[in-house]
Amino acid sequence: MTIDGTPTLLGIPFDGQSSYLRGAGDAPAKIREALGCDASNHWTETGVDLGAAGMYGDAGDLVFSEKNAFAAIEAGVAALVESEKRPVSLGGDHSITFPIVKAVSRRYPELTIFHFDAHPDLYEEFEGNRLSHACPFARIMEGGLAKRLVQVGIRTMNRHQREQAKRYGVEVIEMRGLPAYERLKAKGPVYITFDMDVLDPAFAPGISHREPGGMSVREAIANLHAIESEIVGADLVEYNPVRDISGITATVAAKILKEILGKMISA
Repeated sequence: MTIDGTPTLLGIPFDGQSSYLRGAGDAPAKIREALGCDASNHWTETGVDLGAAGMYGDAGDLVFSEKNAFAAIEAGVAALVESEKRPVSLGGDHSITFPIVKAVSRRYPELTIFHFDAHPDLYEEFEGNRLSHACPFARIMEGGLAKRLVQVGIRTMNRHQREQAKRYGVEVIEMRGLPAYERLKAKGPVYITFDMDVLDPAFAPGISHREPGGMSVREAIANLHAIESEIVGADLVEYNPVRDISGITATVAAKILKEILGKMISA
């Protein structure tokens, strides 16, 4: 299978489903600023010059009210997919992955999702909310929007979420089980969703839910580089600038974004 289409950034400044702290809605502008910073060049480790004309696009930020956020996100992503673009969404809290995948899966129904996170986000509901950022993968799997969900770096599984993972056939690679590069191969289209809290907070303090014992930046990049298949879309979520220190997490988010774009272009 060959997937055509320019990777295209789409800012989704939404944190209305955050259960603990707000602030992730301010992330898209900060990530773009760090991506363009002159402190580094535009080359990825896979040998792609992101500074070359036409390597990726930027559709700007979606504009919506909190009330109609999910419908607007789904429609905005669908418009990119329909125009032969591959969406790379900058969040925002992790709830946005549900409407994004709804749009992407209409074109790519045999989707494999590689989900990088400290948390499985598989709650049936969280604090009475089925659309919380703690629930998107329960919504995705119950809706049949992916044929395979592989979660990488998990280190907060409770009994309920283990039951949910079993119910939906989720492949959970806990942090203590890494590396597991062989499990990052897929047949068919792949979607990457990268929650910044998969990283140890020593490397990414600008997150709402700091969970020690996570990946280093190097480990995260190694896992991204290990993915084998055609990547049709991605998102980068849960960076919270309010909690950042000296822009460290913004710089790390930009690095992760560079390597995701490089992987999409070079694969």
